[in-house]
Amino acid sequence: MWKRITGVIAIGACCWALSGCTATGAVAGGVVGHEATHGSTAGTVGGAVVGGVIGHELGK
Repeated sequence: MWKRITGVIAIGACCWALSGCTATGAVAGGVVGHEATHGSTAGTVGGAVVGGVIGHELGK
C-alpha cells in the first residue's frame, strides 16, 4: 500500500515539474492507471489519455 502511495506521489511530482509536456503526462497517467487497475489494459490506456489531457492543459 505505501509503495503505491509513494509511487503516485513521485509520479505526481514529476508531472508537476514537467507539466508542459503532454507525453510526460501520458506516461505518468499510464503508469498510474496500470497500478490503480492492477495491470488492466483499459486502465492503462485510460490513464494515459487522462494524463495526456492534463499535461496538455497544464502546459497552456
